[in-house]
Amino acid sequence: MAAFSVLTVCSGNICRSPLAEQILRARLADIPDFAFSSAGTFAGDGDRMPEEAAALSLRFGGDPSQHSARYITETMVADADLVFAMARSHRREIVELVPRKVAVTFTLREFARLSRELSDAEIAAVASGAPATRAGIAEVVAYVASRKGQVGFPSSTGDDDVLDPYRRGDEAYEQAAAQLVPAADEVARVLRVAASVAH
Repeated sequence: MAAFSVLTVCSGNICRSPLAEQILRARLADIPDFAFSSAGTFAGDGDRMPEEAAALSLRFGGDPSQHSARYITETMVADADLVFAMARSHRREIVELVPRKVAVTFTLREFARLSRELSDAEIAAVASGAPATRAGIAEVVAYVASRKGQVGFPSSTGDDDVLDPYRRGDEAYEQAAAQLVPAADEVARVLRVAASVAH
């Protein structure tokens, strides 16, 4: 069975999206059902992570050593089962690139906001209705998306974005991590529960 593929996207693919990718990979390393990758809307292919971003990844359990930036392509988006943008501007660009992916494209913080009040039991119940693990994960993603009308909008329009810390100093990196890491942890919780349901 093909792995459920998760793509994270930011601008340069050297700070936010690789950090999210590496944290999610670390949190779900024991589950073979997932494949993680990242890309940037104007990335320079092959660029490395800045020292500050790499240090954050290590601090939160990630492995930045193999990261090499990639410019986002239509194929990458088309092949992904779930796409996490780091900001609403990236989400717009992703959906413009492959419009049919609108239902599975979220900002990372948006998905976490929509899923936070769901219990593990509720997530498991949604996943258990599917015939296979991959389908169960997809059902959970659809269920989280369906909550947009119930949960409503964030109190501030920027609350679904992760700050871009690039070249803005240590404080900006800390602020970005404070926004990104809890959201990644919540996403990992949802995906773990979805994947753990036996079919």
